Amino acid sequence: MPDHILLIEDDARLAEMVKSYLGAAGFEVTVAPTGGAGVTLHDRQSFDALVLDLMLPDMDGLDVCRTIRARARTPILMLTARGDAMDRVIGLEVGADDYLPKPFEPRELLARLKAVLRRSKGGEPVAEVLRFGRLEIDLGARQARLDGEPRPLTSYQFELLLVLARHAGRVMSREAIMDLVKHERLEAFDRSIDVHVSRIRAAIEDDPKKPRRVITVRGAGYVFAKAQE
Repeated sequence: MPDHILLIEDDARLAEMVKSYLGAAGFEVTVAPTGGAGVTLHDRQSFDALVLDLMLPDMDGLDVCRTIRARARTPILMLTARGDAMDRVIGLEVGADDYLPKPFEPRELLARLKAVLRRSKGGEPVAEVLRFGRLEIDLGARQARLDGEPRPLTSYQFELLLVLARHAGRVMSREAIMDLVKHERLEAFDRSIDVHVSRIRAAIEDDPKKPRRVITVRGAGYVFAKAQE
C-alpha cells in the first residue's frame, strides 16, 4: 500500500500542486485546509506522515504540531514562509521532524518527505539493543528507554542519539553528526542540532541542565558518555 500523507495547507493552489506531485511519486495524499480539520482527520485516520504549513487561517501551525505530537509520533515535515530561523527552531522544539522553507522545489519536498519516512520506519534489519547503564536504545523498536520506560523522541532525535551512542566516548562535531544521521543535512547556522540535543537531554537525562550522558565539548561538539550508570 502507498504511504498516506496528510497535507495541512490553506493555499488551495499549492495544496493541489503538492498533492499532484506526491501522487505521481506514488503517495496517497489527503488535504486539510485548516489546522482544526487536520487535527480531526489525524484523530480519525492513520497517516504515515504529515506535511504541515506553519501559517494557517484558524490556528498557528506550531499549535497544530504540539497537539498532534502530544497524541502520536507521526512524522511531521513543517513548511514555513516566515523566513525566521527562530520559527524553525521552535518547530523542532515542539516536535517537528524536519522543516522546509517556502518557496520550495517539489523535488526537495519529496526528498525530505522520503527521508522522514525512512527514519520513522527504520532501516536496521537486526533487532539490536545498545545498553548504557539505565539507558537502552532499541534499534528494532526504534525506542529509547530509561529504567525500562520509553522516552519521547522524534525519529530524527532517535537517529541522532543512535549516532552518538555508536560513537560513545568520541567527541563528535555537529558536521560529523549531520553527515551520519541518515545523510540528512540541517543548516548549521541556526544550530538545529543543538535543539535536537536539548530535546534528547530532556528525555534521557535526570537533570537536562546538568547532563551526564550527552555532554557538550565547548568549541568541538558533543560526546556520549558511556561510563555513566
